[in-house]
Order: sequence, then structure tokens, then C-alpha cells
Amino acid sequence: MTFTQFPMQREIVLTAGDTTVGVMPEISLVSHFQVKNWPVLYRARETGNIKRWGMPLMIPNFSRLKQGIFQDKGTTLPIHGFGRNLPWDVIQQDASSVTIQLTSNEHTRPQYPYEFVFTANIVAGEGTLTYTLTMENHSDEVMPIAPGFHPYFTVAQKDKADITVEGLPDIDPRTIQWATQPPDQPNPFPHSVTVHMPQEGVLTIAEQPVDGHYSLSTMQVWSEPSTAPDHAFVCFEPVVTSEDGLNRPADRLNIAPNSAQQIILKLSAQPY
Repeated sequence: MTFTQFPMQREIVLTAGDTTVGVMPEISLVSHFQVKNWPVLYRARETGNIKRWGMPLMIPNFSRLKQGIFQDKGTTLPIHGFGRNLPWDVIQQDASSVTIQLTSNEHTRPQYPYEFVFTANIVAGEGTLTYTLTMENHSDEVMPIAPGFHPYFTVAQKDKADITVEGLPDIDPRTIQWATQPPDQPNPFPHSVTVHMPQEGVLTIAEQPVDGHYSLSTMQVWSEPSTAPDHAFVCFEPVVTSEDGLNRPADRLNIAPNSAQQIILKLSAQPY
């Protein structure tokens, strides 16, 4: 559909050599990542459903909470948090990078009663997309948080069984019933996973350490059955923790008062 053609009016376009990245700041969405002729990230062309698109950031929680309750505060948080439903401000932009920011406000405090600043720096490199998330806690108490990334990677339905994956031994695309029972399971994330996409190229999804530490322990693998109107994708989602993890102090991130923590995710794509 023409209304999903890149770039849309509200997309910021970043370039580096033969690499193009799109960003929609109002929903903290990396909406496009293309290397040469390979559109690495999926766009929901059939329905235009923006929730099935690109690589959204899910913050402060990626995973569903039991009964939707954030136990530390007795508040309600939706699956995937609120970050993708609120406008982020552009605070820096040049030809190859953009920095966007969300600050705690009257919409966030009833759900997540902390004073915070979330900053996302997105950089297009030669064949790469680097996403640096900085989470600042301006409260006088520990701020629990468990964000994650939800990338939709383009792959035709007929090619899903021919994907090969390095780094996730429990995922064998040849044995998955992609048309009727696509996966929806958490796996240990070994900091780097390489996916060979049939017809397209080799994709590496890697967390870069910050001060020698990693934050993304889990990779959720998910897709839609062929009966869904938009299904030509597979999601390999690097996240802090699995379902209800924000309610598990040992599994979430716990940011000390008046301090910050960073997560750096790098996608590298090499077309065939």
C-alpha cells in the first residue's frame, strides 16, 4: 500500500553509505532498516498496522505482568509498557543519527511512579544499526525496569523453515509449524545471535557490553500464523527478562537512586 511506503512524512531518515534507517519519534519506533536492497525490518503493508512494524522499544516493561499488576507499587502496566504510546522529543539529529527522549510526566506517574529520563540514540552505520538506550533514575529510591526490543524481521512465509539460527540451540526453524503454530517462547540470549535469512542475507543481533556488563538475558522468538493478515516476519526479540520479570527483583534491572544504566543493541546486516 502506498501509505506505508518509505519514507512516510513523519519518518526521520538516517543514512550511512548504502544503509538507510527510519525513525518515528512520536512512538519511539525504529521504522526502517535497509542495507542495499534488503529491507531488514518489516513494514505491515497489508494492514498498515503500526504495531506490526520495524523495531519498537518496549519500556519500562517488555513482558506481560500477572494480572497486569506492577507489584512494587500496586499499579497497572500494560504488556510492552507505555513507551511506544507516548511522544518522544527529538533532542539531537544529523545525517546518520538521531537522539530522542521521554521524561516522566502526568501520563507515566500513575502507572510507574518514578522520576525518569529515557534517552534513545539511534545511529546508522555501514550495514549496521546501533541503538543506545540510557535510563536515568531521578528518584530517591531504586527504579525497577525491564525493557526490551521487539524487532520484526522481513521473511516470506515460504522461506521461514529455511532460516538458520546460530546461538539459539532450542530453535530449529525446520521443525516449526510456521503456518499454524509459530513459536512464542523465551530462550537464553548469549549476547549475540546470527540469523541467515533465505534470499536476503546474514543478520547479527548483538548486545554490546557496558562497563563489562550485559543487560539483555532473554531472546523471545515469535511470529504470526499464515491466517494473520500481516505475517511475513519473524521476531527475534532481545529483552531483559521473560514474562512477569518486572516483578522479579533478581531478573529485572534495578537502577540506583539518582543514577543511570545503558543498554546498547547492534544489528548488523550483510546481504547475499
